[in-house]
Parts: sequence; structure tokens; C-alpha cells
Amino acid sequence: MIDKLKLYLDLIRWNRPAGWLLLLWPSLAALWVAAEGFPGWHLIVVFTLGTILMRSAGCCINDVADRDFDKHVKRTANRPVTSGRLKTQEALMVGAVLALCAFGLVLTTNRATIAWSFAALAVTLAYPYAKRFVAMPQAVLGVAFSFGIPMAFAAVQGAVPPLAWGLLLGNLFWVLAYDTEYAMVDREDDLKIGMKTSAITLGNRDVPAIMGFYVAYLTSWAWLLSGMVQRTWFWLALVFCLAQVIWHYFLIRQRSREGCFTAFKQNHWLGFSVFVGVVLAYR
Repeated sequence: MIDKLKLYLDLIRWNRPAGWLLLLWPSLAALWVAAEGFPGWHLIVVFTLGTILMRSAGCCINDVADRDFDKHVKRTANRPVTSGRLKTQEALMVGAVLALCAFGLVLTTNRATIAWSFAALAVTLAYPYAKRFVAMPQAVLGVAFSFGIPMAFAAVQGAVPPLAWGLLLGNLFWVLAYDTEYAMVDREDDLKIGMKTSAITLGNRDVPAIMGFYVAYLTSWAWLLSGMVQRTWFWLALVFCLAQVIWHYFLIRQRSREGCFTAFKQNHWLGFSVFVGVVLAYR
């Protein structure tokens, strides 16, 4: 049982929290914006635990969908499903249990949040297969990783205003930035197996495109929130974010696997910085 538990933890990337942190910070920031301040511990717990559970469920679905591709990629060849240490049915069962637990949390909110959770699940299920047909599947991932924003507004306000969709669109650019960095790590392997990624589609324009994505993300959130928050703290947070973007440029400009992977893994600090700026702006 201990060995099986270790496989399950490996399946859901328990030792790599960067994935669920990238989901968490925009969702929590949206909660603060929707509530115009502290949203209450109930919603913070629901969205934090729900984010961890759904990201873990997404890993299960992704690994099953990509098991025949991942065996040809050095970084993913030893994943539990790909390596055959865990059966596909078992991985899907784990994913289903985690998703049901997340849905149980959603049931403690309101009807609007429950309704939007089905749309979020649909996008989560679609993403693993988008990599076969869409030139930039990172855009699909961007919607999936940003859907906590409209759900946060639904949980607080009982509806999803245009502001929520604007923040989702802006956050999508951030996902495009960090997941293109991630895709650059596996570009050579993905070319061999015919996988579609933004790193392949963009080619030599990948680095300037990533910088543009970062700027679009920060600019859009600054524009959407500038009239709603105390600007000093928020602008200081954005300045700190821009410093991180410059650091990322130096990490990825040579397109080395190590540099690109480091840039991807450190992106949660950028999201955390925006979140802290929002929280301090509503003090």
C-alpha cells in the first residue's frame, strides 16, 4: 500500500506544487477583487483545496491521454501510467475520485458556481486532446487554468460580470507565456512524435512572443483594475513582476532546456506577486 500511495502521489505531481500554484493565485486574486477585499475563510478554503484537487485530477487525465506520446519524451517517460507501473483504469479512477471531492467543495457555494464548474470540467477534459489538433494548445490550457476567475466571481457575487471575463482573457496570456516556456523544454521530442505546441508553432519567434504575452497579461490586469484598487501597492507589485519578466528573458533567451524549465517553475512567484498586490490594494 505504501508503494501504491507513492505511485498515486507521483501521478498527481504532489512533489511539484508549481502546477497548482499557477492555478491558485489568479483564483484567489479574483476572489479579492470580486469581494472588494477579504472574501471570507470559507471561499478561500474551497478554492484552495478545489484547485489542488482539480489540478491533481487533470494530471491523471493528461497522463492517460498522453501515455503513448510521453514514452518518447525524456522528461515524461517515467511517469506512472506511461511506464506501465499504474494501469490506465486505476489512474482514471483516482482522477474521478479527486474530481468528485472537488465537486463536493463546490456544492458548498451557490448555484452559479456549481453551474460554471461543469464548464470548467469540460475544458479540463478537452485540453489533453487539443495537443493533437490545435496549433497552440496552450490557449486551451489558458482557458482551463483561468476558469477559477469567473468561478470566483460567481461564488462571491452569484454572477459573472464582464470584468471577470476580461481578467480571464488577460490571465490567458500569462498561461501562454509560461506554458510556452514549458513547451520549449520538450520541443525536440515533440517534433519527432508530431505533437503540436506553441513552441513549435512560434519557432524562432518564441522568446519575443513570450515577452509579449507577459506584457499583455500585466497590462490588461493593470488596466482592468486600475480604477478599483489603491494604486500604490498594486503598481509596486506590477513593477516587481516586470523585474521577474526581465529575469525570465535571460533564462530563456538561449533556449536551453534547463533555462526554460527553470523559468516555467518560477512563474508561480509572478502570480503570487500579483495576488499580494491585489490583497494589499484592498487593505
